[in-house]
Amino acid sequence: MRRWSWGTRAALFGGAALVVGVSAASAVPTEAEDWRIVPPIEAVPVELVAFDTCDTALAELRQAISPHVGAHGVGGHTFLAKTDGDVAMESQAGTRVGGTARDAAAVPEHSKTNAHEAGVDEPDLVKTDGKRVVTVADGKLRVLDVATRRLTGTLDVPGGHASQLLLHEDRALLIGARHGVAERAVEFDSPTEVYAEDSSVTLVDLSAAPRVLGTLNVDGRYVDARQVGGVVRVVVHSGPRLPWVYPTNGRSEAESLIANRELVATAPIESWLPRYELSDVDGSRSEGALVACDRVSHPQEHSATSMLSVLTFDFPGELGNGDAVTIVADGDTVYGTGTSLYVADDHHLRPMTRSAPTTPATTAIHQFDVSQPGPPKHVASGQVAGTLLNQYSLSEHQGHLRVATTSGDAPGVPSRTPATQSAVTVLKRDGAKLAEVGKVDGLGVGERIYSVRFAGPVGYVVTFRQVDPLYTLDLSDPAEPRKVGELKITGYSAYLHPAGDGKLIGVGQEATEQGRVTGTQVSLFDVSNPATPAKVAGHHLPGASSEVEFDPHAFLYWPARDLVVLPVFGSGASGSAAGGLLVLRLGDGAFSALGTVRHEQSTYDPGIRRALVIGDDLWTVSAVGVGVDRIDGLARQAWVPFT
Repeated sequence: MRRWSWGTRAALFGGAALVVGVSAASAVPTEAEDWRIVPPIEAVPVELVAFDTCDTALAELRQAISPHVGAHGVGGHTFLAKTDGDVAMESQAGTRVGGTARDAAAVPEHSKTNAHEAGVDEPDLVKTDGKRVVTVADGKLRVLDVATRRLTGTLDVPGGHASQLLLHEDRALLIGARHGVAERAVEFDSPTEVYAEDSSVTLVDLSAAPRVLGTLNVDGRYVDARQVGGVVRVVVHSGPRLPWVYPTNGRSEAESLIANRELVATAPIESWLPRYELSDVDGSRSEGALVACDRVSHPQEHSATSMLSVLTFDFPGELGNGDAVTIVADGDTVYGTGTSLYVADDHHLRPMTRSAPTTPATTAIHQFDVSQPGPPKHVASGQVAGTLLNQYSLSEHQGHLRVATTSGDAPGVPSRTPATQSAVTVLKRDGAKLAEVGKVDGLGVGERIYSVRFAGPVGYVVTFRQVDPLYTLDLSDPAEPRKVGELKITGYSAYLHPAGDGKLIGVGQEATEQGRVTGTQVSLFDVSNPATPAKVAGHHLPGASSEVEFDPHAFLYWPARDLVVLPVFGSGASGSAAGGLLVLRLGDGAFSALGTVRHEQSTYDPGIRRALVIGDDLWTVSAVGVGVDRIDGLARQAWVPFT
């Protein structure tokens, strides 16, 4: 069966609590508009309840989805992919590997994946524990020894589509997504092809030559994952697997509509419940429903078009089937702390229609406790107005959840469409509800959020249209959040990174006063006095772009050596920015360029993707190999090609 979601997108794990958000908004089209019927974006009630039996679940799911079925099934012809990449960051610099059989004292200082919260790891295409570097690319897992700078192991990943990994002691967990995979809908009397997506999780032993311990394939689109210690949680999104018919080959729209409604009325429960296939190291295989009916929770009103499943894995144990818990909801943005995990749906993946939604978007949030071993437990839900940018729009601090959103409800001329504005809403758990306790709005009227960063009781929000207002927010009183400072400059920062001592690094684009972007800009802001933020330094590469702008995993800040490192591509002012790694030194309130690291490139290679610091060396990873350069002087020490 092919897997196809309401949009395309990749990247749940957690500590003590998990939150899942479901967006709200547009009205259901009339029957005459069936050709573009989309999953409804409705206001979601706070409380979730579990289905008591499969018969009850089937009856409610059939009834809920029926009003949204049209001549083309559920969903329009084309879909919008989320334009803002997953972002996550806070370098865990200077940490050492410990608590393993390895000699911790012998492990050099090394950087880790740039992650949003300390102590919560996020999946990426490369990991290191200081002794080895592990990468996953082009369907292969590769292990390099740091001491010898040699490739010590290569493994073909089952299915060939893993693109991210997590690392813990001598084990790696590979996570991937595969689109357009055909399989059969065996639940119906005659096998029929349907369309969807698959996710896979593969556990690999790295104690010797890498070997697969097990692979789990799951119906549904991979959303994201988080790791706390040796516990990993993965979220997948699935929809009903139904063989929709379409008004083609002489079939009219009315005939297609009737056929699809009949299809829903006779579909079995297996059409909604995601399935799994598990292959173990001993060659045994098992398959079945990923979740039991009584482990599926739902709001009082829903469309039955989307499910989110949370899978839990323990690195020291066997892979298993993830012991899933499922809610009838949508979601595409994940944020986690050591005690909480959040997944939010702002419908960036909204299907394209001929007219824009008329109802303001609302993001609902569901919270699950995952502090104990085993599956998570739903404890509270809430919602805020507007849509998110990415996971940095969410921040948990001292029992409060801060949420930055952009909405189209700013006051304006009555006869005109309301302008956009941005806000930060503060929520706090009150029984089973995440209740609003404070809000500051009116940020960037007529603009949208380009980056957000929270640092304890202070928040930073960047909006952009023609100039870049950097807003500083005082969030020390959750009930009275307020804007205290504003800095207007040309261009914008798409990613913000705290640099200590009242400094903030921004990575984005410089722009003209008319708002035309001109190339990569790395900025240094002095925010020691939130009331008077100031830009004190900048480094501009005309004509260049950086992956950091949409995936902050590509950003590296190493304060021990005052390094700011980011991949860049495009033609710079003197050709120096094409497909390389820009290495800057931050000192005395200014940036100085140390040079650009490059790899050999092929016609399909996007250039260097990631950089790691291990001891005195800078390791760089691309699709064609791994380079090792001395930090001082950037002299090449080794080159390991991928063959």
